[in-house]
Amino acid sequence: MKSVVVIQARTSSSRLPAKVLLPVKGIPLVVLAARRASNTGKKVLVVTSWESSDDGLCAELGRNGIGFYRGSLDNTLERFIRALDVYEDKTVILRLTADNIIPDGRLLDEVEDFFRSNGLDYLACNGDKSGLPYGVSIEVMRLSSLRDANEKSVEMSDLEHVTPYIRRRFGERYFDKYSELKMGAYRSTVDSIDDYYDIHKLFEKFECPEKVSWLELVHELRKQSKHVLVASPVRKLVLGGAQIGLKYGINNSHGKPSFESASNLVIKAICNGVEYIDTAIAYGESEFILGKILTKGWESRVATITKLSPLHECHEETEECLVRALTKSSVYKSCFNLGVKSLSCLMLHRASHLTGWGGVVWEELLELQEQGVIKALGVSVQTPDEVEPVLANKGVSFIQMPFNLLDDRWVEAIKSIQHRKKERNIVVHVRSSLLQGLLVSEDHKLWERANVEEPSLVIEYLKRLAEETKCNSILELCLTYVRSLNWIDGVVIGMETVQQLEENLNLFSRKEFPPKTMELFQKGAVSLSEMTLDPSNWKESN
Repeated sequence: MKSVVVIQARTSSSRLPAKVLLPVKGIPLVVLAARRASNTGKKVLVVTSWESSDDGLCAELGRNGIGFYRGSLDNTLERFIRALDVYEDKTVILRLTADNIIPDGRLLDEVEDFFRSNGLDYLACNGDKSGLPYGVSIEVMRLSSLRDANEKSVEMSDLEHVTPYIRRRFGERYFDKYSELKMGAYRSTVDSIDDYYDIHKLFEKFECPEKVSWLELVHELRKQSKHVLVASPVRKLVLGGAQIGLKYGINNSHGKPSFESASNLVIKAICNGVEYIDTAIAYGESEFILGKILTKGWESRVATITKLSPLHECHEETEECLVRALTKSSVYKSCFNLGVKSLSCLMLHRASHLTGWGGVVWEELLELQEQGVIKALGVSVQTPDEVEPVLANKGVSFIQMPFNLLDDRWVEAIKSIQHRKKERNIVVHVRSSLLQGLLVSEDHKLWERANVEEPSLVIEYLKRLAEETKCNSILELCLTYVRSLNWIDGVVIGMETVQQLEENLNLFSRKEFPPKTMELFQKGAVSLSEMTLDPSNWKESN
């Protein structure tokens, strides 16, 4: 049975145009990817588009004697099918992309042998589930499955990304022979200029880039990747951006970090799998600082959630036209600060703005979403009674809410969230899991400022619960509790230092509480009052 390696390539990448032509050891990425994939004798074919933007790419492939096919730019699946017209249905297809140049013929041989010997219909090799860096990526399937997908797929995402239909039909199986490497948090693709510098440096010491073993490159990557702090990428941790823009939190002893410190913190968070950064136009310089950091090649690797202005300038009688203008101004200012043309997600800073002023704020945001200025919309809620009206609005796809293990106000709201999440895709992030750091403090004066009359009772309860759940600290207790709730998709944690980030990454890498342990939180629980749970009620420091 024959096999063919098919490499996707195009020069019209929006994040790093013509990246597949960037040289590594003097060899364009696409050429190097093809040479490495064929270094054990495999048949390799590059599929690209018939757009004029790819003329230079095809000329380069021709000069290097690499076979290619040109087809539809947007319908990548059809491009694959047409390129493989002469092959039989039973042909095994190994799919690669030209920006991932670590896979070589030896790895492809191993993956193909695994696919065949296990009688599989689909196999993936990539990332955490394979124990390999993101970018050591291979997908294997039969040509008959691709042809079936091409006939039956109607969604644009199925046509653009080639394998979604096949994965839905056969399920996902991962090549895990090298899972013990535990390098899922590492990155070896080229999606930004920083990625390119890293890949260029990775190959620098090797004389023959076409022949160096993929495994040798992966070991070298581990040595060179200074930002990776954990073995597997951390997914539920959301980096809170308030501390980046101003001194925030009752237990903040470090103050606002310098730009260099903030940059180091953000980059390390992204490199360790943090997928979201939470900020707001009201968080001082947070948006602007994040924009300066992320636009250096990191914006493609993380989604930034920001919040609309609190609209303090507006009162109940403010004219609708002015409210609309201030709303639009806030959105475009966030775009400017973050250095982007469109916002990944914009949340209302106040749930009341969903219906306030006759609903014109939300109408304006929907119009901006229609224009592509905003990709997703959400609402930051403060109290449980705000949840149901927000959930009822189908335009809301993100919700953020305060929640911690001593906050028992949300029982009914959580039931509503769980019900709605079954109906549609809603992402729920919680903040205040440490109550601005109060829950991990033993300073009685801070607790008294937060309107707790007998701090020792709460502190001792938390210590006892940490001991019963075998946690090493109250910090671990608080974070593991919220991580263990299946209705929570992300936990917003503010940090001022890399040391705090490393501590949180390690905590988020640990196992969640099993159901039996979670039962401990329902027996004789200590809860806090609204006067403590809402920091706006706290007393000013002397």
